[in-house]
Amino acid sequence: MARILVIHGPNLNLLGLREPEVYGQATLDQINQRLQELAGKLGLELRIVQSNHEGEIVEAVQQAPGWADLVIINPAAFTHYSIAIRDAIKAVLVPTIEVHLSHIAAREEFRHRSVIAPVAVGQISGFGADSYLLALHAAHYFLEARHR
Repeated sequence: MARILVIHGPNLNLLGLREPEVYGQATLDQINQRLQELAGKLGLELRIVQSNHEGEIVEAVQQAPGWADLVIINPAAFTHYSIAIRDAIKAVLVPTIEVHLSHIAAREEFRHRSVIAPVAVGQISGFGADSYLLALHAAHYFLEARHR
């Protein structure tokens, strides 16, 4: 059974309350429940963490090797400037998919650049809560393709 680490970054604990016109109505608990349901159908094991602290996210990424076969991360605001998270992803050599609820390239200019994207195997954005589900499908496909 493949193992996926899902990391939710800062302010995602406020989903459902924070700018629902941008981020949707779904709460983080609802997204996590949907992820767990889909993981069960795909035969994947999930570990899910959320942190508002850059260092905790770095530590979660650093702990991924040895347990996770792939990381799905929504670095949220850290997307645009956290070299620490970027370097951790690059260092651990665990394939990583970057996820965003909103379409970051269609938002404010400062959100257009991701420092995470160059070290990720892919990026999914703009599909609201479904971005996570699409990422989980992509993770499943990616891991299956590696074992063919």
